[in-house]
Amino acid sequence: MDASVLLALRDPAGVPFYPIVFQVLYILTWALHAAFVLLSLGAMGLSLYGSAKGNQDKHWSILTPHLIQTGKISVSILIVLGVAPLLFTQVIYDPNWYVTNTLSGMWIFIFVYTMIVGYCMYYWYYYAHKAQRTGHSLIGFVSFGILVFAGILMHSFAVTSIMPHDWMNMYAPNGIVNTSGWTFNMDIIRLAFMVSLSIPIVGIFLQNYSRFLSTRKDFDASFISYSAKLGTNFAVVGLLISAVLFVLWMLQIKYLFHPVSIATIIGVLVLLAMAKTNRNSYYTTLVLVVVALLISTMRELIRFDIMSALGYSIYDYPMNLEIPSIVMFLSTFLIMGFVGVAYLLTMAWKVGKREGVFDGSKDVVVTKLGQATLYIMIAWMAIYFAWGIVTLFKNIL
Repeated sequence: MDASVLLALRDPAGVPFYPIVFQVLYILTWALHAAFVLLSLGAMGLSLYGSAKGNQDKHWSILTPHLIQTGKISVSILIVLGVAPLLFTQVIYDPNWYVTNTLSGMWIFIFVYTMIVGYCMYYWYYYAHKAQRTGHSLIGFVSFGILVFAGILMHSFAVTSIMPHDWMNMYAPNGIVNTSGWTFNMDIIRLAFMVSLSIPIVGIFLQNYSRFLSTRKDFDASFISYSAKLGTNFAVVGLLISAVLFVLWMLQIKYLFHPVSIATIIGVLVLLAMAKTNRNSYYTTLVLVVVALLISTMRELIRFDIMSALGYSIYDYPMNLEIPSIVMFLSTFLIMGFVGVAYLLTMAWKVGKREGVFDGSKDVVVTKLGQATLYIMIAWMAIYFAWGIVTLFKNIL
């Protein structure tokens, strides 16, 4: 594979804005997506342990349904957030995106239905556990296995996309064209590192969980202490495992002494110290966000270097500025997105902090944010459809 082939695979229309902006957005959105992937994996895995214990332990009888709910919500969020990094990848790495979809076409097809079946099974697990139906743990294990398989498939797609030197051998091994779409690649150390991150993430989540509930009178102090200690143990052990696997991964690809790699290791060490003391888990979470962004940056750096070595640079991509589209995107992302998320988070925070039923209509902040979200959404839909109709008639008349 050489630069001429890669450049020929790029979209002739170019990109609608500066490529570095899409690169930064990719790093940001992948970190967000990965955070909920790992949280769902950790929460669901831990809930299976709690389900197996049943009602024998009073702490787990409280914690398990909360973990199941957390995993269920996280899966829905990771699916929504997963669209963004894929789109940004497509914009600046057309060859990687389309070649991977061609080589692994059957697995792509299977991935979509795997997610659908796995998520439906998760809901079955949620309602079966809630009703204490016999076999709910088995349903949970099946759902967990299906969703983990979907994650392994996505890992395969990511690995295939950064193997341009081997694309031709995958497409035509021994000179014989293979159009089956069954290409599958794995990097065990990289996959183990990514999966291991679910342990410290669910640990820090439990620290936040216990801190959040500590102001509630309807939760025993013993339960708050138990969940905090459990979270600390998971965070510390998980971070140590992840640190070792990260170093092995960096040694494998010879990036151990790269500034981003060193910054990531330092970030993990700081995170480890903060998680161990657990003085304020909310601050620990902020450091976790920084570490997640560094890991996402490392992934992008690896791909950028591989492609640059072949003569493909995203910064040389033809650019055709589309200011109206960019304005629409930024207004959607920054205004409607931020206000809408602020409304949901504020509502969730106040509901969780209050004992009994929370009436949002009597809360000034929640009411104003809800009204603002509604008005912005109505304005957005009106502008979106009006703009589309004007553009349509402008191009056909």
